[in-house]
Amino acid sequence: MTGHAKLVLEDGSIFSGTAFGAYGEVFGEVVFNTSMTGYQEILTDPSYCGQIVTMTYPLIGNYGVNPADVESGKLSIRGFVVRELCQIPSNFRSKQTLHGYLKEAGVIGLEGIDTRALTRKLRIRGAMTGVLSTADVDDASLLKKVQAAPSIVGRDLVREVMPPAPGEWSEGLTEFNDLACSQGFQGLSGKHVVAIDYGMKWNIPRHLRNLGCRVTIVPGTSTAAEILALNPDGVFLSNGPGDPRPLNYAIETIQGLLGKTPIFGICLGHQLLGLACGAEIYKLKFGHRGANQPVRNELTGKVEITSQNHGFAIASETLPTCLEVTHVNLNDQTVEGLRHRDLPAFCVQYHPEASAGPHDSDYLFREFARMMDGAPALAG
Repeated sequence: MTGHAKLVLEDGSIFSGTAFGAYGEVFGEVVFNTSMTGYQEILTDPSYCGQIVTMTYPLIGNYGVNPADVESGKLSIRGFVVRELCQIPSNFRSKQTLHGYLKEAGVIGLEGIDTRALTRKLRIRGAMTGVLSTADVDDASLLKKVQAAPSIVGRDLVREVMPPAPGEWSEGLTEFNDLACSQGFQGLSGKHVVAIDYGMKWNIPRHLRNLGCRVTIVPGTSTAAEILALNPDGVFLSNGPGDPRPLNYAIETIQGLLGKTPIFGICLGHQLLGLACGAEIYKLKFGHRGANQPVRNELTGKVEITSQNHGFAIASETLPTCLEVTHVNLNDQTVEGLRHRDLPAFCVQYHPEASAGPHDSDYLFREFARMMDGAPALAG
């Protein structure tokens, strides 16, 4: 871990540091995450496909990596930037170092830069395309490359991370995150949930299994006819990477499912449900990525501390009359939750399944269970 590496942004900003993990050169949207823990979940979250993630917490890697906490079968993140890498992790569950984990996965890491300065630049200027390289450290060359690189806007990244074929999910929550979301719902009548995978975190089907549901996972390109042929009691719309607007196939599928089965969506699934109902999407300046976003439930008045990871949002002024806002972000008043006024369908922008992260919102899985049993969306 003595190699030199550079991160160059499209505006000409240059950050020089030490390489760790793999070596090479990658391009991606440079974003920041404010979580103090959960770096392994962040690395394995398919929603970060196409992005170079900067951690604002100064010491990363201190509890190592273990196979039980992964959120997908591979790392789709483009690069990882930290202030200081811990090379001697201390945790009884740790199986390897963060450096070794990234090296095996082929992901480039950069340490030793001023992550506060980088984060401040991204907050002021907004998320930018960047190049992270250990192969080429010439400033002019890297700047020329990054200014010619494509933006994340308008690209279909779901096809890079969704599963190739349908499959059954059998794994429940581990002893370390088996929380109150499943209490009172074990053996829930064997309800069959079809989860549409646009880049789904594995803790989502784990939660559904703990509700007592049978879970079938299908690729994000599945049609409404294919899904309805599986006779679902409910359909889940997963999280996923990038811009939802190019995903016409997903929007058409959701339109074909509305009114025919209960629907619950998270993150990208929330945005897609909004688009399917006629709302519009816009790109946030630097997005919401962290484990401490305050969200108010407009139906109850309660405030939840939530885990989030998204760079796009529903434009509230474009909402059709069939949709009602159920949750609002208290930092910037963006839309964090919706429900259909007439049909059994609701969604949230944040992550109630998050681990590591807050668990204030795991009640939403119980709400989905109630909706599959015939209750209105978010009836409480």
